Amino acid sequence: MDYIEIEDLEIYAKHGVLSAENQLGQKFLVSAKLYADTAKAGLTDCLDYSIDYSIVCAYITEYMQAHTFKLIEAAAENMVNDLLLSFPLIKKIDLTIKKPWAPIGLPLKTVSVNISRGWHTAYIALGSNLGDKESYLNDAISAINSDNMCMVDKVSDFIITKPYGDVEQDNFLNGAIKIQTLYSPNMLLEFLQKLEHDAKRVRTVHWGPRTLDLDIIFYDDMIIDEDNLIVPHPDMTNRDFVLTPLNQIAPHHMHPIFMKSVGELHASLLSRN
Repeated sequence: MDYIEIEDLEIYAKHGVLSAENQLGQKFLVSAKLYADTAKAGLTDCLDYSIDYSIVCAYITEYMQAHTFKLIEAAAENMVNDLLLSFPLIKKIDLTIKKPWAPIGLPLKTVSVNISRGWHTAYIALGSNLGDKESYLNDAISAINSDNMCMVDKVSDFIITKPYGDVEQDNFLNGAIKIQTLYSPNMLLEFLQKLEHDAKRVRTVHWGPRTLDLDIIFYDDMIIDEDNLIVPHPDMTNRDFVLTPLNQIAPHHMHPIFMKSVGELHASLLSRN
């Protein structure tokens, strides 16, 4: 991807663990690679289609001087999120904050923190079979879109499906959404579980009735196998209530393990049923 690079922007600011650093301040050097599609700007010679790095430099300077953090890790993390939210053309940022006057009592050139953050694409499956099912799904979508770390791109139709598993219960209302998010996979999982908790979901029976069910189906093209999170969702290829709405909004998205599109997986499931 194309990028615009800012190197060693000098800023005098007040960040550090020691109280003297917070009071007197010191010099910091900030560098950033701003990833964006610059083709249209290059073809039209129009700044409207690119990133005005003078404005970004002023924004970084103001942010560093308006806030005080003990750790430059915290300064980097908070500032990069603000930059991504404030400049929609930027898709990813590699950010470096250097501290050339680090007070460690030993000779050194600089201490720095380097982070890389950007927008990620995730697909979420939604379900409910208790209470006002449609309201639970719509409220969850609104809550996700209202969170400043997420943007909802696409929403499928809601479909009525029979319960999965052997538990006697009411039919489900299911759907799927495509989102852009700044959350890491585990942070996104925590956020979705909080929404489930807020909807008073109770986890007492496996595959049992629930007010709200939110599952991460895909996160970019990542393959994740952890105790609390498996992505792509391990049983999605057997679930019509996942593949049908997902096929409506992402038929060409490729499963990173099976290397088949959602449309192909959906057709295969229908042929088995």
